[in-house]
Amino acid sequence: MERVAAGRLWIRHLLSLLFPLLTLIYVATGPHRAWESLPGLALVVAVVLLDGRARAVRDDPPEGVPRWPFTALVCTLAVMQLATVALLVRMVAIGGFTIDLILVGWFVGNNSGWGTLVVAHELIHRRARAFRWLGRVLLWTVLYDHFFVEHLRGHHARVATPDDPATARFGERYTAFFLRTVPAQFRSAWRIDRTRVLQGLAAEAALLALIAIAAGPVALLVFLWQAYNAITLLEAVNFFEHWGLTRTGERAGPSDAWDTDSWFTLYSLVGLSRHADHHAHAARSYEQLRHVDASPKLPRGYYAMVALAQLRNREFQRLMTAELERRRLGPFAAAAA
Repeated sequence: MERVAAGRLWIRHLLSLLFPLLTLIYVATGPHRAWESLPGLALVVAVVLLDGRARAVRDDPPEGVPRWPFTALVCTLAVMQLATVALLVRMVAIGGFTIDLILVGWFVGNNSGWGTLVVAHELIHRRARAFRWLGRVLLWTVLYDHFFVEHLRGHHARVATPDDPATARFGERYTAFFLRTVPAQFRSAWRIDRTRVLQGLAAEAALLALIAIAAGPVALLVFLWQAYNAITLLEAVNFFEHWGLTRTGERAGPSDAWDTDSWFTLYSLVGLSRHADHHAHAARSYEQLRHVDASPKLPRGYYAMVALAQLRNREFQRLMTAELERRRLGPFAAAAA
């Protein structure tokens, strides 16, 4: 029975292959006519609507789940992402500038945000050096290698405190958070380990030079555009994962990170939505993460929350504030005491 339960869990997590596979196929078969990228917009809208109404899943993973099939899935996603970015550059080099590259770069950037950064996040938390390096290589493709240092040694130590640049303050809007957190996270990483930060900067500079020389300036611009979109998506996720929370203990507790119970987010984003358990057990791999009752719950899944945070921030703040007040967390904790 345990093998059957583990197999069902693995099959559900195969949902994480869907959007990376569609993006990979698109760039692999390009260049395309300009209008052929437009159906992708309908897919984005459908995903946001689906994730906003996805049923809740609160089941914990079965005991004794073998780790290797889930690790193989993450490594497959990593290879697909590297191939997608490489094939995007190739497609632009072949076809030159066309107006649809603005949309294509946005699609690939979204895929890089959900694919590269989610998978890289999983890999850099692994103990094996090979997995951590693979995670860093993925981060190079979105020019965000300092995340490796800041996330592991900065964010996890200071989460839900005023000293953590990746924790959004109560009442803070997404745009203000983005403009504050990006340079602040880099400065923090620089203070923690400037050797590794310089190492990442050198690798990213070499990658940019290689793209410019081998594929030309247009390909370089499209690469930068997809990287920018990936970073904005990552920071939108950072924005709502700890928005308005202030921890009271020396270590992060179950109420210091927002979760969502959306099945669609859980299985398409390799367990990222169980963020409270991740902070409690940072080395626990994604398929082993557990539901936490005590964590504040996001009103939507992650895809829908990004749209809410970036496009409807007033509604975002209203819903998040209501949950904080209900749970007596953040600015409402003092009133409860």
